[in-house]
Amino acid sequence: MGDAFIRHIELLGYEKRFFPSQHYVYMFLVKWNDLSEKLIYRRFTEIYEFHKVLKEMFPIESGDISVEKRIIPHLPAPKWFDGQRSTESRQGTLAEYCYALVNLPHKISRCQHVVSFFAVRHDDTSPVTDSQIRKPEVFILPKDAKKTLTDITGPIVLQTYRAIADYEKSSTSEMALRAGDMVDVVEKSESGWWFCQMKDKRGWVPAAYLEPMDGPDESEEQEPNYAGEQYIVQKSYTAVEEDELSLKEGDVIEVIHKLLDGWWVIRKDETTGYYPSMYLQKAGESNTSVKNQLRNQSAPPRRSTIRNVKSIHKQGRKQISQETYRRNSKKYIQSRRNMKEKFQNKANVIIEKNEQEENKPKAQPAVPPRPSKDLILNRCTESTRRKVL
Repeated sequence: MGDAFIRHIELLGYEKRFFPSQHYVYMFLVKWNDLSEKLIYRRFTEIYEFHKVLKEMFPIESGDISVEKRIIPHLPAPKWFDGQRSTESRQGTLAEYCYALVNLPHKISRCQHVVSFFAVRHDDTSPVTDSQIRKPEVFILPKDAKKTLTDITGPIVLQTYRAIADYEKSSTSEMALRAGDMVDVVEKSESGWWFCQMKDKRGWVPAAYLEPMDGPDESEEQEPNYAGEQYIVQKSYTAVEEDELSLKEGDVIEVIHKLLDGWWVIRKDETTGYYPSMYLQKAGESNTSVKNQLRNQSAPPRRSTIRNVKSIHKQGRKQISQETYRRNSKKYIQSRRNMKEKFQNKANVIIEKNEQEENKPKAQPAVPPRPSKDLILNRCTESTRRKVL
């Protein structure tokens, strides 16, 4: 029957899962050339990584050589924090992407990369779950939305941002900006450098210089996490501003707030401050060539250091002061210490009780009285009685 290929990919909706932590996966019904239909689940980050590799495999069709020759559809980069709102709103874009992908020339739509990605995996049929945690919640895409999506064959529109100030590039891989320029964001890196395109120009741009058209972009940022995530410093940095921290390579810190401009709020012991995210690596994570390349670049500028900002929004971004970070962080650390002390005290009490019980003299069993001769003769067998008498 020949090699397997995909006839159609239908987005059914998404699931909200709670194990090993809360996350979202999209549900796809994949129809194959042998008329079989398979249900698969994929995170959006997986889909985006698949998309990037596909572009590298077909540079002409992805527009890397000439923008006019691009036929591979666009796919916006993942947001910093994929909540339920962004997962739901992205369904239309994702359904359009799958429709366009299957209708590309056979050398792309039927290549091994596409076939392998949409093939059934073990965790599609037997997802890892925990009976002690809530069961996944399923959200089905409305039927009306599915009907309208099949009529769309045009390219997917990237997110458009506006430059809030002039920016002069410092390397050939960057792109210069003028206040008011409109750019399409192709990829958002957590380093604070975003890859953008503007007409026939492409390059890396500091995220701090960009603002979305519909208002301040705090909705894309996670809330502060005062529990903190453990990271290791990969490159030393000396503080320039008062609210920044100076750290050395190898220092272990906790990230408590990830910000879009690539300057994260971190905690070292009980001190908090800003530090370039591109110089940090999550504990237990291995190095990649992309991360190493980014660390060789300079840290992007911070939003607070940009002068002559010309925003089109009346309401500015909400900023949290370092005093608030420090106060809330100290509260969390203190509550964590209290919890540890509480558990330690309980453990000590249990140990003391066990030791006291072990040290107590054990009661000796009472010695039973010796039975009388008459009692013995009364209870013994006939043969014994004859021997005694």
